[in-house]
Amino acid sequence: MKKIDLNCDMGESFGHYKIGMDDEIIKYVTSANIGCGFHAGDPMIMRKTVKMAKVNGVGIGAHPGFPDLMGFGRRKMDVTPEEIKNYVLYQIGALYAFAKAEGEKIQHVKPHGALYNTIANDEKLFRAVMEGIAEFDEELIVLALAGSRVINIAEEMGLKVASEAFADRAYNPDGTLVSRRLPNSVITNPQKVLSRVIQMVKEGKIECINGEIIKRKIDTICVHGDSPGAVELVKVIREGLKKEGILVLPMKRFL
Repeated sequence: MKKIDLNCDMGESFGHYKIGMDDEIIKYVTSANIGCGFHAGDPMIMRKTVKMAKVNGVGIGAHPGFPDLMGFGRRKMDVTPEEIKNYVLYQIGALYAFAKAEGEKIQHVKPHGALYNTIANDEKLFRAVMEGIAEFDEELIVLALAGSRVINIAEEMGLKVASEAFADRAYNPDGTLVSRRLPNSVITNPQKVLSRVIQMVKEGKIECINGEIIKRKIDTICVHGDSPGAVELVKVIREGLKKEGILVLPMKRFL
């Protein structure tokens, strides 16, 4: 039976500013990438999100980013490998405090935004991020873009990797995501998104923006919770996967 994890970025509100619909989305996903205070999130939000994940049986993940609240972690920063390693270690440690207080463990780490994109093309920074994760806990699962060259590096370093695909994002033929600045980069039709997700899970295939099909090993699919209609979209995906006989469960259960 096919198995898949659904992950979603959460805990990205800050103070009086609310981002996303975490209270609803968490009912339909199996892993939560929780902001750790650098690009988004704060101590109150982090603990609340950890509690929600615990109640709903959702895997807890650290979502470390660049220290860039104003830019929501989406602006590239000029940092050294030592700096980025310690930034990541610091953020995992912050989330660990709340997970431990709730009697839970951290399941995975998914770098956020510009950090995710930067390390995919910078081996030195990627290795630094992996070292920070490994120094904290070598058993943590790392999320990386399915088919990216850095997956082999992480595995060579002894880390577990979950290959990630994106439910509602358009792909380039090289397996990278179409820039959000370009038209049709985000797919909004729920049935089209569901059809793509089922194809990803059952066949390991992704249809690119030019119609080309690429093959990828996929362990987890990212859904977004901060866009219009997000809750309904995630609900459609979850129910559609169930109808196809696909098991949806936290990645730690099958990796």
